[in-house]
Amino acid sequence: MPAVALAAAFVAALTWPTDVPSQLGTPELDPHAFFSGSQIARAGDYAAFTSVNQVLSALVLVAVLVVYARRGTRFMRESAAGRIGTGMLLAMLGLALVWLAELPFGLAQLWWGRRYGVADLGYLEWVVSSWFALSGVFIGVCLTVLIVMAIAAVARQQWWLLAVPAFAAIGLLVAFVSPYLVPNVEPLRDKRIAADARRLERQQGLPRIDVEVQRAKQHTTEINAASAGFGPTRRVILWDTLLEALDRRQVRFVLAHELGHQSRDHILKTIGWSILLAVPSAFLVAVATRRRGGIYRPEAIPLALLVFVVLTIASTPVQNSLSRRFEAEADWVALETTRDPAAARGALVKLGDASLEDPDPPSWAQLFFGTHPSVMDRLEMVEAWRRESGWRRRTRPLAAGGPMD
Repeated sequence: MPAVALAAAFVAALTWPTDVPSQLGTPELDPHAFFSGSQIARAGDYAAFTSVNQVLSALVLVAVLVVYARRGTRFMRESAAGRIGTGMLLAMLGLALVWLAELPFGLAQLWWGRRYGVADLGYLEWVVSSWFALSGVFIGVCLTVLIVMAIAAVARQQWWLLAVPAFAAIGLLVAFVSPYLVPNVEPLRDKRIAADARRLERQQGLPRIDVEVQRAKQHTTEINAASAGFGPTRRVILWDTLLEALDRRQVRFVLAHELGHQSRDHILKTIGWSILLAVPSAFLVAVATRRRGGIYRPEAIPLALLVFVVLTIASTPVQNSLSRRFEAEADWVALETTRDPAAARGALVKLGDASLEDPDPPSWAQLFFGTHPSVMDRLEMVEAWRRESGWRRRTRPLAAGGPMD
């Protein structure tokens, strides 16, 4: 255990620091300077329903798994699949119950998004796509059960020490192949934005990274972008809605932000923190399942599923804090790279408005649901960077001289 604690401390010390100055004096800005009163009220109403829906969804999920943990072992009578096969069967049944428990809340969120005009997906289409997406989760859960039950056959109550490295390897594999699993993508055809991407890569010390476009406007009016993969599979993915809503300079800021995730190894750092959280989680699952014979026994799987979900929910504030920290660093890297705070402001305001994001949410909402800094936090960072750098806008037109350096 001391060795595990030392390794955890080393990983934390290695991955926690960011480029954002620790003493950055961010000013307090008024949301009304960027959004109208009706925009703020509309975003607040949308976010309030979403938050309540997520809380209720989590409570119902835990309640369903409590019942399954107490009575799920009855399904063992129907299984002749052996120890590990029965464990996998119980895990799949539990996952199906999770999907059913979450289904009404997913439909409610879709209804809310359609009502506010940010979603245009049919209900039946959403249910079908959700069900097919579950197949990938089934595979992941079955693989996890297979690994831990096989390890437990050798290490019994110490299985968690050996399972965590296996989980780390799976996490790395999933992150490595994830760019190939994104649907509805096509190459970026805008040569000007492609040239901007090449220049930003050089500025951030990156090799060439493919930039792709995901077709999203048939289902949503939100605008978004993402960075995925690592090493040779690295990708930046821009939604087609983003390319239509933002001007070239604003797209350039978003590109610099997503490339910042790659240049600062945020994907690998996130996996490292996932491993840190997996160690105590696996240990607590091992402790909780001892009365049922440990994870070696299939009857322990329903209880293990409950404990894992509860621990995942409980660790959400920690995961969100880490995510916000990396997102803030990506913003800072984008500002340092583009040196265009006006474009950053414009992009952030449009992103927040299109997603109906509450620009200044309550602290509790940020704690439990905020994977990114709030819009106002991000705008305040832009202003702090502008003041610290003594930036003055150039007068050279973008169209005449290309993207500003």
